[in-house]
Amino acid sequence: MTLVESRIRPYLQDVGYERWSRAHLGGRRYNIMTTNISKCINVILVKERKLPITALAEEMKSLVQRLHYERRTEAEKCKTKLTPSAEALLAEQYQLSLPMRLDPAYETVYMVFDGDKNGVVDLQARTCSCRRFQLEQLPCGHAMIAIRYMRGDMYNFCSDYYLSEC
Repeated sequence: MTLVESRIRPYLQDVGYERWSRAHLGGRRYNIMTTNISKCINVILVKERKLPITALAEEMKSLVQRLHYERRTEAEKCKTKLTPSAEALLAEQYQLSLPMRLDPAYETVYMVFDGDKNGVVDLQARTCSCRRFQLEQLPCGHAMIAIRYMRGDMYNFCSDYYLSEC
């Protein structure tokens, strides 16, 4: 908060962190930024907006059909268990976990030491004190070393939303 401009800081503190910080949000957002869908469609259908309503509806139907076809075709090419972007994030977290060390604290709770930001991981609750595990619904580096320690499958700790299966 100290890096935020002094004029804005009181306002942000008054409205509450959960209103503007993903890390304090009570729900899950899965690391995806949301937008207003009507704005997205308006940008795509700039010329078509001038058409009569029935022609516009037909253009919108064609657009949705084409987008679904393109995404389905792309998804069918995927040969990994998770989507390519999720696989990349998982590989990155795996690499980050390699130099870490851990101390078991309880059956599924581990203290993880990484030199910078130590973490407390609870694999049963799927939480980590760094909050990345909860926010992304993918194992963070701290969780990754705990999963390796218990000889678990890292894919079992990933949200189903990242699965590439149809």
